[in-house]
Amino acid sequence: MDDSRQETEKSRGPGLSKPPHCLSYTAVLEQLSTDADDGLANAEARSRLETYGHNRLEEGEGLSIGKILLRQIANAMMLVLILAMAVSFGIQSWIEGGVIAGIIGLNIVVGFFQEYAAEKTMSSLRSLTTPSGTVSRDGNTAVIPAIEIVPGDIVEVKTGEMIPADLRLIEVVNFETDEALLTGESLPVQKDSEATFEEDTGPGDRLNIAYSSSTVTRGRARGIAIATGMDTEIGKIASALRASGQKRRSVKRGPSGETKKRWHVQAWVLTGTDTIGRFLGVNVGTPLQKKLSRLAVGLFGIAVVFAIVVMSANYWRDNNEVILYAVATGLSMIPACLVVVLTITMAVGTKRMVQRHVIVRKLSSLEALGAVTNICSDKTGTLTQGKMIVKQAWVASRGTYSLEGGSEPFNPTVGEISFQALAPRSTVEEKTAAETKKPDELLADNRELEDYLNVCSLANLAHVYKKKHEGDEGDEGSEWHARGEPTEIAIEVFSSRFSWDRDSLTKGEDAKWTQKVEFPFDSDIKRMTVVYTNNAEKKSVAFTKGAVERILERCSESVFEQSSPPSTLSDDHREQIMKNMEALTRSGLRVLALAKRDAAPDTEDRVEVEKDLCFLGLVGIYDPPRPESTRAVELCHHAGISVHMLTGDHPGTAEKIAQQVGILPDLQQVAADVARAMIFTSSQFDNLSEEEIDALPVLPRVIARCAPQTKVNMINALHRRGRFVAMTGDGVNDSPSLKKADVGIAMGQSGSDVAKDASDIVLTDDNFASILNAIEEGRRIFDNIQRFVLHLLSENVAQACTLLIGLAFKDESDQSVFPLSPVEILWVIMITSGLPDMGLGMEIAAPDIMDRPPQSKKGIFTWEVVVDILVYGLWMAALCLSSFSLVIWGFGDGDLGLDCNRDFNAQCEPVFRARATTFISLT
Repeated sequence: MDDSRQETEKSRGPGLSKPPHCLSYTAVLEQLSTDADDGLANAEARSRLETYGHNRLEEGEGLSIGKILLRQIANAMMLVLILAMAVSFGIQSWIEGGVIAGIIGLNIVVGFFQEYAAEKTMSSLRSLTTPSGTVSRDGNTAVIPAIEIVPGDIVEVKTGEMIPADLRLIEVVNFETDEALLTGESLPVQKDSEATFEEDTGPGDRLNIAYSSSTVTRGRARGIAIATGMDTEIGKIASALRASGQKRRSVKRGPSGETKKRWHVQAWVLTGTDTIGRFLGVNVGTPLQKKLSRLAVGLFGIAVVFAIVVMSANYWRDNNEVILYAVATGLSMIPACLVVVLTITMAVGTKRMVQRHVIVRKLSSLEALGAVTNICSDKTGTLTQGKMIVKQAWVASRGTYSLEGGSEPFNPTVGEISFQALAPRSTVEEKTAAETKKPDELLADNRELEDYLNVCSLANLAHVYKKKHEGDEGDEGSEWHARGEPTEIAIEVFSSRFSWDRDSLTKGEDAKWTQKVEFPFDSDIKRMTVVYTNNAEKKSVAFTKGAVERILERCSESVFEQSSPPSTLSDDHREQIMKNMEALTRSGLRVLALAKRDAAPDTEDRVEVEKDLCFLGLVGIYDPPRPESTRAVELCHHAGISVHMLTGDHPGTAEKIAQQVGILPDLQQVAADVARAMIFTSSQFDNLSEEEIDALPVLPRVIARCAPQTKVNMINALHRRGRFVAMTGDGVNDSPSLKKADVGIAMGQSGSDVAKDASDIVLTDDNFASILNAIEEGRRIFDNIQRFVLHLLSENVAQACTLLIGLAFKDESDQSVFPLSPVEILWVIMITSGLPDMGLGMEIAAPDIMDRPPQSKKGIFTWEVVVDILVYGLWMAALCLSSFSLVIWGFGDGDLGLDCNRDFNAQCEPVFRARATTFISLT
């Protein structure tokens, strides 16, 4: 009965009389004791966090000491050692058996503590990538870790974000979500906050619910958190999967669901091979880990052959010493600590990456970073500071408003605005003297500026506000903050300088405007539109902003005369607008166009709304390059890495910034055909065929007005030239290019959850210089892996050759005299080889690591490395055999004694002296 009640509680949600999809959102607000605007009080949120727990899916047992200990014992290499120990004790060779037992114990202890530390490191890194959520608490909007969201929280989500909890929607604006993970529905689902449904409605049809772990593909919304953690729909699925979770292959079924006996057998065979593969490590881990595990398994096969050779050379005598030597010879070919050292090296590498503002999501990227030859980077916030300020605003019918001294990007009270009336309305012809005026003076009798500011503030999702701190007097805070996309923040701050911000226009009892429809920014058409109704005049207006070319193609009217109605946008006007835009871009400004038109309040047809627009003016935004970007680009070029800028900005702006940071060379100093290929727009590049792109002397260093598909085309072009590509991205539409690139890099601060999920690494500071840090660390890890693999395998080759060739040394009874004793062999395997390898895996980077070209894509086993392993191994074997021979025949009489493998006697003294010399030579 209690279980049934608990299940009912979970299906309804905490404290709800019915399942939330059956209730209106006002009823859910009331029953969860929360407020749609202010949200929960902080104290109440803390109380609910204690009651309902953290908002996260359970991960089984988490960091299990028992599992880590079991992994140290239950692996192929350790089982070989245990088998060798059993053989030693079985033939009553207590010393050798004890040594092997000590080696096993040492290996387990060292491996356990190292892997435990590595697991803790990886666990802490996973916590760094925990998604966040925007919630309202105590009337303030804040971004908090998603695990702290509780039932009753008011949550805001927008395009590109992952929904942090199951939400009963309150307000939606063109809101669609991708629920393929939950329901299997491949198309986005449009939501409706006003609808209610029957209790037995399936999850896929509950259009008033947004589900945890689904992603927002369009629009934005606000909702009440109704379930968190394992109580969400995705949590229930995870719980069911864990309850029935088995690593067993499913049985094949026919069209009508029938199955056959041989399909059952096939499923069991495949399950068995999967289990063996996991046990041997050949189908788990990173590509390099799997490759090394396969190598170890192959060497195990060779070891068995070597053991057979030893027994054959001694005529399969039932001799304890021969059996021990055969076992030791087999062990000499097995790099027992290879995979352990690799795991430790990668764990240490990921920890160092965090200190350099890089979070590794996929360990395989550590192996790839050192081979990167080309970086395709965004501009805004990566190469530049991302702290944008509107420097110039051109109102077509008035002139240019310029900002001087705006040193604080979020503070609209710092800086002065000057006005220049243009003759005739041009930023490139002679200007009148600038007048510095107060904002209210500039607004006086200036309808054109009011229309311009309406677009700035209303076609905008950013929020600029004062934050109140303890000790601040009055109702307002003392420190300015902003939330939103950097470009929109800059425009909203500019509007706020005139007290024309969105809140003052849309909130309060006497609000002038009410939002009706929103068409969010689309990276393909590069514009956004919002429809508002003027509450006083009872008419609706569409406000649009976006790339200049994309706005002009939708404009049919303009206002080029003061206090005049809109007139037809002539070709002369279009030419004048483009001249002004080019003048602004030559100053390094990012330029957007603003437009408006009358519209129907309830239209949902974006194409209809965004036609016959009236052009109002341009806005020029300055985003200075990061001080460290120029040096980072220079170091990339020095390291043999080409840098490409793929940006949505105008070609003029992109070229200016690219020259400032060193991506573009002096185009006057290069051949004309190369200079022409350096800069493309996305339309120019996308219209080229693959043959035409491949025929270019160089691929573009700058692609402006870049669309998501352009990035994919660029990666394909680089791959056709045999290049290894790292690509940055932050938006939902960047996912294909991030997955297509050899290393996908997402922005930790400005990036969407979808982009982060598609990436291999995440930059916590959105800084281009951090990409260089990641590549340097990747090269260091690659170097260290190559070092310890070279050391370990050359040691294996040396031991194997010494022990096998040494079988030719025969005593009076025609029995082989071993150049090394089994105990000495075991010492070399575990101590001489193992411990230095761990040190090699943690070596610091070589001083010239960024002076070399990128590493080979072939991986660590290049022909040069294979030759080095063989040469070093054979040279060491030759030294060992020479040392043994020199002691026996150079300083002795060549007598190998009798039965010297078993006991020491006076006749065997030269043999034991020769073995000691050989052991010293090998170690």
